Amino acid sequence: MRAAIVGAGSLGTIIGAFISKAGRDIHLIDSNAEHVRALNEHGATVTGSVNFTSPVCAFTPDALSGAYDLVFLLTKQTSTQETLSLLQAHLHADTTVCTLQNGIPELLVEKIVGKSRTVGGAVGFGATWLRPGVSSLTSSKEALENSAFEIGEMDGVERPRLALIKEYLECVGSTKILSNLMGIRFSKLLMNATFSGMSAALGCTFGEVLRDPRAMTCLAFIADECIKVAHAQAIRLVPMQGEDFERFKLGSALDIPGKMPLYRKIWSQHVALKASMLQDLEKGRATEIDYINGVVCRQGREHGVSTPFNDKVVEIVSAAQRRQALTSFDNLREFNGLLERHAGALPDGAAWAA
Repeated sequence: MRAAIVGAGSLGTIIGAFISKAGRDIHLIDSNAEHVRALNEHGATVTGSVNFTSPVCAFTPDALSGAYDLVFLLTKQTSTQETLSLLQAHLHADTTVCTLQNGIPELLVEKIVGKSRTVGGAVGFGATWLRPGVSSLTSSKEALENSAFEIGEMDGVERPRLALIKEYLECVGSTKILSNLMGIRFSKLLMNATFSGMSAALGCTFGEVLRDPRAMTCLAFIADECIKVAHAQAIRLVPMQGEDFERFKLGSALDIPGKMPLYRKIWSQHVALKASMLQDLEKGRATEIDYINGVVCRQGREHGVSTPFNDKVVEIVSAAQRRQALTSFDNLREFNGLLERHAGALPDGAAWAA
């Protein structure tokens, strides 16, 4: 069995380190030559919630040879087309490509490699790339132990290859096979659009979002928009991290205070996490905003669902990206008008005008 992680960035480095540590052969493939050199010379180092270094075998794409039976795709969606086009020569008819990317990437992946070779999955933990060869696990050990991955087939059929994928991913943490892949994807999209979207828009960690009532109110509306866009397509969100994400749907703004304990229960494991989109802004790179909050906006327009809070996140992050500028918590003021219109009935609504 020849297996590879394509896109050995923050998450890919950690996943590869765990799999190699467990004694399975896995190749780490990344376009960053300095990172690849460090991985080969010093191993993959994981810091943060856990600390260890594992020897790994890493390659740049131009140094590949032969075909792979299993590929875990962890590149940014901004490079999916280019990456998979280059990788085609190293796939055979029965290769499985398991995309663990953010957003809803399966539709693009299957267009490139074919539906029969495409499997999807959601990652339930976060990481930050520190330097060549080193990534920090910014979620708790409990997040790995309880909800590291959820995987599934496009058509919901549980094929034998899912068991093989599970064997690899369980080297990292708990891995569940579910039949409702799009439900998984929208649950993870909700996680990314809310905390990652607000982290990127406000230039802060998840913990700083959790501590601010106005930011959390925006987040509640972002989640509600995700759910309503999914429902417009007859998709129901599936539980993640042991919680029913359908519970985040709002009847009105008055429901928001009752949702806060559940948000804090789920995301308190990730307080140190800084969104990968924010890390991209800090490095002057293109973000995945169009593939995360942007997906909610586009599908909302297609299905007649209003998405003003997701629209605002996309506007803020896209503007920063164009200017190659950093975002800051001061951007919360840009949500004031939306908060006054949509959440003015809440008891502390007057504070939003501050």
